[in-house]
Amino acid sequence: MIVDAHRHYWDPSRLHYGWLANAPPSLQATFLPEDAGAPTDACFLVQAAPDERETRFLFELARARPEVLGVIGWIDMEAADVGARLDWLLADGQGLLCGIRPMVQDIPDVTWLASPGLDRAFDHLRDRDLVFEALVDGRHLRTLSTRLARHPGLRTVIDHAAKPDITGGGFAEWAGAIARLAQMPDVYCKFSGLLDRTGAVADPRALEPYVGHLFETFGASRLIWGSDWPVVTTHATYDAWKTVARACVLRHAPHAESSVFGDNAIALYSAASRSSP
Repeated sequence: MIVDAHRHYWDPSRLHYGWLANAPPSLQATFLPEDAGAPTDACFLVQAAPDERETRFLFELARARPEVLGVIGWIDMEAADVGARLDWLLADGQGLLCGIRPMVQDIPDVTWLASPGLDRAFDHLRDRDLVFEALVDGRHLRTLSTRLARHPGLRTVIDHAAKPDITGGGFAEWAGAIARLAQMPDVYCKFSGLLDRTGAVADPRALEPYVGHLFETFGASRLIWGSDWPVVTTHATYDAWKTVARACVLRHAPHAESSVFGDNAIALYSAASRSSP
């Protein structure tokens, strides 16, 4: 079974997605499971708006779609009652909530992750077996390492391999930071969101040193494939990216296809889905 560990659905007529205003026009539309072209593999849904109402919207979609295995949602991690808010979401999700993703890449303060005011929120995530989903880029990796060192045992996923600057030749700095994070045993990385880092026209060949480094540092047991659909459609179809990713896995870990394309995600998120308030 193929599991897409990073899929988005959104409806701008229902909720506000501020980042869409600067997104390619093709993404400024509604993307829902019933729309033509929507992938049908099993999946985990990932938040796309900093709004708890969107998390509950994803719960609604998940209950209606048997292929949806869980939801990575959003919560105000700076709220004084963050623990209670998490418990409310866990109760509303009835086993669907797997993790929380603050949209770190969109927060103006690049040191936000270091704020002591977030200590309690990260402890609450760990105590509830929820995954911290790190939507970060190279600006945040040093601070992310510092943050995670404060919370041993917190299972973390780095989205889109921290969005390396492939076209700008930023390999060395990214590779060093990724290697340091990979030394933490509870940190995983999503093999997703990479084709759109290769330029205006997707160039799968440009991924090779980056993919090789991910397999070398995280190993096949801590890499998780995701489509980043529908964002991926700006550079490739869902199936085209899946084919490219599968070829990468076969080159670097030929016996680990089932792990990267499903088993790792299910194992990572299953404990979270059993959490209870």
